[in-house]
Amino acid sequence: MSDFWNPYAALAPRQRRLLGVAAVAAVLLLWSLLAVSGLVSATKLPAPWDVLAALAYLGWHEGQSMLLTATLWSVGRLLVAGALVIAIGIPVGIAMGAAPRVNAVLSPLVDPFRSAPVVALLPILVMWLGIGETMKIAFLFIGAVVYLIPMVRDAIQAVPQSYWIGARDLGATPWECVQRAVIPMAMPRIADAVIVGFSVMWTYITVAEYVNARQGLGQLIQNARRFSAWDQVFAGIIVIIALALATYQFMVWLKRRLYPWETEQ
Repeated sequence: MSDFWNPYAALAPRQRRLLGVAAVAAVLLLWSLLAVSGLVSATKLPAPWDVLAALAYLGWHEGQSMLLTATLWSVGRLLVAGALVIAIGIPVGIAMGAAPRVNAVLSPLVDPFRSAPVVALLPILVMWLGIGETMKIAFLFIGAVVYLIPMVRDAIQAVPQSYWIGARDLGATPWECVQRAVIPMAMPRIADAVIVGFSVMWTYITVAEYVNARQGLGQLIQNARRFSAWDQVFAGIIVIIALALATYQFMVWLKRRLYPWETEQ
């Protein structure tokens, strides 16, 4: 226990997995006990087995999978918005981090939105863009890019100045110093920013699909709520959490493959 409070002590993979499984099992056990005890009504907290049955029903019923269809729509929206976030957010963040004048101009326009309630922009987006797919993708884009841009800027500024000076001493132009020395060193932290951006979009997916969505996990949850099918509501939430976790794990794995020199311990 001497390394219990040591943030630099790495756990063995098996121990980390066992602790994670134990935590999930404890939550499921507590959930089951609450459902059996009757302390919480089924309308507020459906039993785990009822949620499992709802997952099976949504997964396959009368020759179709409502859950698969909804998942594909939500993942599609998230991928389109994510591509826009990367294509726009990373260059803007790099420009802000590499050019103090650009940062001085854009920071007052970007930084406040990190603390602003992005959900409050939904009525404005509906007014400007209507209630179609463009509005949903724009909402997901705005919700993620306001976090990505400052994180990319901070990643650029966190690179020690010695890398820029070293490249300059070798005869590189200022932009070549940024392009060939600073940006490569910042890429692992930029990858972290992209991971955060996708995680944020998963938290907003139900809000994005709240308005006039014919398909999607958010629409599935909203329909279930209207009919008080709380087991299906919980099932939809669990699927979103599982997809968000799978996305996170995949992107962390991809980062480790791309930048093993930064992630190896």
